[in-house]
Amino acid sequence: MSSSAGFNALARGVQKLFVGNLPWTVSTKELQVYFSKYGHVQSSNVIYDKTTGLSRGYGFIVFSTRDGYSNATNKAYHSLEGRVLDVQPASS
Repeated sequence: MSSSAGFNALARGVQKLFVGNLPWTVSTKELQVYFSKYGHVQSSNVIYDKTTGLSRGYGFIVFSTRDGYSNATNKAYHSLEGRVLDVQPASS
């Protein structure tokens, strides 16, 4: 199912990934820097709790090219600050 979701995202021209299990210390910039080794990152966003200002432990990456998206999704696993990330195609 996830491969078809990834295909649909690519068919619409959107190379967006959901990144879960982020350490609370990882910023939007650090997320962008990590994923930029797979291709040009158009945007990155860590989601923060509006009340506490702390990271909610997930974010999104949008690649500007299919190659970057493919390179990132083809990697067996990703880790930041010792944590294995949950990386999967975003629904939109």
